Amino acid sequence: MIRTVVFDIGETITRDDRYWAAWADWLTVPRHTLSALVGAVVAQGRDNADALRLARPGLDVAAEYQAREAAGRGEHLDETDLYDDVRPALAELRRLGHRVVIAGNQTPRVGELLRGLDLPADLIVTSSEWGVAKPDPVFFRRVIEVAQAGLDETLYVGDHPANDLYPAARAGLRTAHLRRGPWGHLWADDPAVAAAADWRISNLTELAAIVGQ
Repeated sequence: MIRTVVFDIGETITRDDRYWAAWADWLTVPRHTLSALVGAVVAQGRDNADALRLARPGLDVAAEYQAREAAGRGEHLDETDLYDDVRPALAELRRLGHRVVIAGNQTPRVGELLRGLDLPADLIVTSSEWGVAKPDPVFFRRVIEVAQAGLDETLYVGDHPANDLYPAARAGLRTAHLRRGPWGHLWADDPAVAAAADWRISNLTELAAIVGQ
């Protein structure tokens, strides 16, 4: 029986459309161009920030992030950035008595914005707030700590095989691979994904039936 469900953030809870569009506008690159570059680095199994470096060779991503914030063009999230199944799925899991945690690779600002949306979750935390990012095993040790459940009672849900699925499985957690976003769709039928995932889903509302098994 699953007692705690832990969710990745980008392309699991939130759409990345606004994120990449904002970067394209900041770098004065056509949005379609940057979107295509994101797809290219995904297919190559590279860090998604490499898309920014391809669009602007030599780019210091951290410095540009700070420049955007200083210019009042930093990160923003609102209700429209959530996938439609997020609130119903999380609310149903909590109704069934499960602990719900959201923990993914994001900035402190995204953590603040997500907590401001009053989602039906017991805890929302980001990698920057923890000081360690996926796929580092330490991140998943922190997940285990906040889950307040046994390894086989904790389910980690995410779209990215290398950042979510594989390291969560190595940490001993149960796993659900979500067919969503570029990573989720591209690698959904990969044999390694099929072997590592306890479940493969296309919608978060499928989780209510899974956690009762």
